[in-house]
Amino acid sequence: MPRSPNPAAAWDEEILPPADWGQPRTSSLGGALWLFGAAAVVLVAGRRWVAPGVSAPALDAWSTIFVAVCVQALPFLVFGVALSAAITAFVPAAFWTRVLPRRPGSAVPVAGALGAVLPGCECASVPVASGLMARGVAPAAALTFLLAAPAVNPVVLVATLVAFPGQPEMAAARFGASLLTAVVAGWAWLLFGKGEWLRVPRRRPAEGAARWTAFREAMTHDIMHAGGFLVVGALAAATINVLIPPEWVTGVGGVPLASILVLAFLAVLMSICSEADAFVAASLTGFSPTAKLVFLVVGPMVDLKLIALQTGFFGRSFAIRFVPLTFVLAVVCGTAAGGILL
Repeated sequence: MPRSPNPAAAWDEEILPPADWGQPRTSSLGGALWLFGAAAVVLVAGRRWVAPGVSAPALDAWSTIFVAVCVQALPFLVFGVALSAAITAFVPAAFWTRVLPRRPGSAVPVAGALGAVLPGCECASVPVASGLMARGVAPAAALTFLLAAPAVNPVVLVATLVAFPGQPEMAAARFGASLLTAVVAGWAWLLFGKGEWLRVPRRRPAEGAARWTAFREAMTHDIMHAGGFLVVGALAAATINVLIPPEWVTGVGGVPLASILVLAFLAVLMSICSEADAFVAASLTGFSPTAKLVFLVVGPMVDLKLIALQTGFFGRSFAIRFVPLTFVLAVVCGTAAGGILL
């Protein structure tokens, strides 16, 4: 039986205190106290400045708007996530290479058209676009599909029609502006994009029983994430409608450029799933139809969760170039479509 060459040293290591003995450590109690203190500050500030301005009618209006947005959007959210997961798990990769032209310039509008007929949320479109690139699809075409699929698919358009009853022009304007943004962004990347800016991950397709596992995991992931974003968006929409003074909204709404830019940046920050954003936009009654349209065009193409996903999949060099390009194109195309159709 092997023995330690130096029993005394081994014995010393067992009885002596560890090397970090006596050094200061971060106390969990200290962290809890800091958290408690921060919560107390927030509660005191809310009691002093927020509570006096929140009346019972205002609270009733807030809860009504929040529940209405969630209840209206939830069926479309679940249906869209289910279809997106099914496409990701069961549609073979060879399908994409067969239907897309070999010439990248021609493949870009075709990829945009495929996005118009194949449902998919923005969370799923990023890994799908990554898989297309890994299987030889031109990056410009894959990026066009990435932008078009969550913005102009049938589920999103039906949700827009339901959210804006009696206003079919809103759905038509959203379709036209979003598809134009996706195609122009794809062509711009084809002309000016460089290979070293884009990292193409390698992914192995699931086969056999693994497809059902991929479907279940995609459903679970997207429902949890998209549902959370829907709740956050509904909270923000209700808060904007109740807490912001009406004269502020009226003032911003009366300035076309200001209202458009405000809702464009709000779409980026709120990060609402494309199957649900139309209901949030419809609840923002103080803004113009064109500003709401820009909100609907920007949201599925540029938001915080998409920026994080694109950075993770394609690299930081890609995101810092593609995100501003997409944002500017979405605002311009949405504003133009609103001026023509709304």
